[in-house]
Amino acid sequence: MTDQLYMEMNDGYKIPVVGLGTWKSEPGDATYNAVLNSINAGYRHIDTARAYDNESDVGRAIKDAGVDRKELFITTKLWNKDQGYETALEACEKSLARLGCDYIDLYLIHWPLKDKRNESWRAFIELQEKGLCKSIGVSNFTIDNLKEIEDRFDILPAANQVEFHPYHYQRELLDYCNSKNILIEAYSPLVHAKRMDEPRLVSISQELGKTPAQILIRWAMQRGMIVLPKSVNNDRIIENFTVFDFDISDSVMERLDDLDERYVTCWDPHNPPPYAPV
Repeated sequence: MTDQLYMEMNDGYKIPVVGLGTWKSEPGDATYNAVLNSINAGYRHIDTARAYDNESDVGRAIKDAGVDRKELFITTKLWNKDQGYETALEACEKSLARLGCDYIDLYLIHWPLKDKRNESWRAFIELQEKGLCKSIGVSNFTIDNLKEIEDRFDILPAANQVEFHPYHYQRELLDYCNSKNILIEAYSPLVHAKRMDEPRLVSISQELGKTPAQILIRWAMQRGMIVLPKSVNNDRIIENFTVFDFDISDSVMERLDDLDERYVTCWDPHNPPPYAPV
């Protein structure tokens, strides 16, 4: 199988381009087996979060995988109830304990909680200085949220993890993050399988002899993003990683770009509910 590709973040650390997402992976054996199978398939990047309630299962799998910890890239996230300065510091220690790790490769603020995000970011900078987190970043942050960090702090996020796929092509956000050397991580890149039979995508899939999922993942890769497809099915885990042996031409990339319909499958930080997601 083709080796994993890497991109360099603004702090000098390298991040694997394709990672396994674990949102909505059931805690317990489902998550454990998915992570173990993904590592066996060649993945070196695993994405979890406190809110997913499966950090300990990820930790068990990476311990049992028999791969040197230094070869793995583990991401987890600070949830809303733990946002703030002191609580963020404590939450990181607890995530490390659940993961069974000495450090987190990438620690993200999961949601731009209005009254807490800046204090959380202050804690993140301290966690990075202590070596508990190699890289720090955010998730679901808008351009305005990112500008606020830039105005108040010297250290910018290494990554911004957001929903991103051709059906929700956030061009302005991608351009802005590129201009600031902030990597976009695409979650829900497979649109929760809600567009797999869309005729234009199916046509491109048939032309290139690849599955719709592989086309969606490769599109995000060629747009310069880190991609986090989620699956607990071993065949799909392998399929989603078999994306390094082909390229999509510029003309076909433009056809995929044109699929944009602002289709949001998860939270929309531009139109948040009157309460923070819980």
